[in-house]
Amino acid sequence: MLSFFKKISNDKGNSEKSKESNNNKDAAELKDSIYDLIRTIKDPEKPNTLEQLEVVYEEGITVKKSVVSNLNVVRIEFNPTIPHCSLATLIGLCIRVKVERSIPDPIKLDIYIKSGAHTTEHEINKQINDKERIAAAMENPNLKEMVENCILEEDC
Repeated sequence: MLSFFKKISNDKGNSEKSKESNNNKDAAELKDSIYDLIRTIKDPEKPNTLEQLEVVYEEGITVKKSVVSNLNVVRIEFNPTIPHCSLATLIGLCIRVKVERSIPDPIKLDIYIKSGAHTTEHEINKQINDKERIAAAMENPNLKEMVENCILEEDC
């Protein structure tokens, strides 16, 4: 009888491990998908992509399952090319728009400048994570056009 209870106990442990393994697999797949999306965004001033300029990088993306809801919490960190980059807010906006348009599942998206990489990182982080400011920015035709040009996928 003891072995019977032990078997049930082990099966339950295996079930939990299997569930955790699936969650880790899903998170890894989502991370890869997001990186594939944002690496192709073009820099607003240069003909290069954010990946080529090392503004975005795989290690800058983390995906965690929310303990409160069934949402994935995605954090994207990016590193502007210079500490006083005047287009850092626009780059953050481009990242947000591309990810939100392309990922079908609901996610909580947080975008941040790498700590210490920009002189006004705290102000920019507030702007690119404020829904009202994002909506207002995308109502500006000039800004919207700049974002659309940066996130445009060109045919190969």
